[in-house]
Amino acid sequence: MSIVSLSTPLNLPLDPEARADLAAMAERSIARGSKSFAAAARLFDAETRKSAMMLYAWCRHCDDAIDDQRLGFARRRLATEPSPAERLEALERETLAALAGAPTAEPSFRAIADVSARHGLPQGLVLDHLAGYRMDVEERRYDTIGETLQYCYHVAGVVGVMMAIVMKAEGEDALDRACDLGIAFQLTNIARDIVEDARVGRIYLPREWLAEADITPAQILDPRFRPVVALLAHRLVDLAEPYYGSAFHGLGALSLRSAWAVAMAHGVYREIGLEVKALGPAAWDRRAATGRTSKLRHVALGAAKAGLARRTRVQERPATLWTRPRPAKPS
Repeated sequence: MSIVSLSTPLNLPLDPEARADLAAMAERSIARGSKSFAAAARLFDAETRKSAMMLYAWCRHCDDAIDDQRLGFARRRLATEPSPAERLEALERETLAALAGAPTAEPSFRAIADVSARHGLPQGLVLDHLAGYRMDVEERRYDTIGETLQYCYHVAGVVGVMMAIVMKAEGEDALDRACDLGIAFQLTNIARDIVEDARVGRIYLPREWLAEADITPAQILDPRFRPVVALLAHRLVDLAEPYYGSAFHGLGALSLRSAWAVAMAHGVYREIGLEVKALGPAAWDRRAATGRTSKLRHVALGAAKAGLARRTRVQERPATLWTRPRPAKPS
């Protein structure tokens, strides 16, 4: 169940010097942990880039804490360290404390507190993202594609909504389009990482799809079933397409610099999905990714797409797309 409210954080924004230092620290760590996001973020104006980096730094910290990684890379875990459930409880507790203005030594909590206060992020959006980590900690399984899309909302769609607020997008339609882009990104990630996720017991493909393909979760790891896994990945990539299409029509709600950055990321992630589809059963012989040359190409294409979106008549968002939960209205 989604937790969304209109309550705003109680803390105050950082002073300019402290914010600049924290944003620079976030940018350095993200450059090592997510080259695609770091490349796109360079296209933002300076102030938007600081907030975007700080929001992403908190998301990255949460993701690493749950997966027991550092900057997306596995590390050796000691037996005496907290369990994933205990780490999640600590994340929830410390995030909420930071939003309420409590002092914290952890930079990522100071970062989310500043972004929340500066941009008026509803606390419910932050809690919705944390709910996605709980779904992983509980090793949730998904019966229908609707349930998988709900997971995509929590781990990525809601991040798109928060990013849109940081970028000063206004109106429910603009936030829906931002959520759609996050969902498209996550569907792409699931398709790319089907085998890798299955190795650690995470299955995001819905049971209904597995039944239709006559494959069990265990068989995802069996190389003999790669052609079937490839067909399921193709289905995910195809499912992402209308969400990418909807997101394109949201670019016009952003400033030109922000639209450029988002359009660049849009192109990079969509290309990853198309590569997974093109590779077929060989898609998991190596991790699908975009190189430096491809990213530079998407910088240019992103500028063109941002301009085109301003000249293109906005199409109505398809009613068939999964739609994010609406904020609870005051009684």
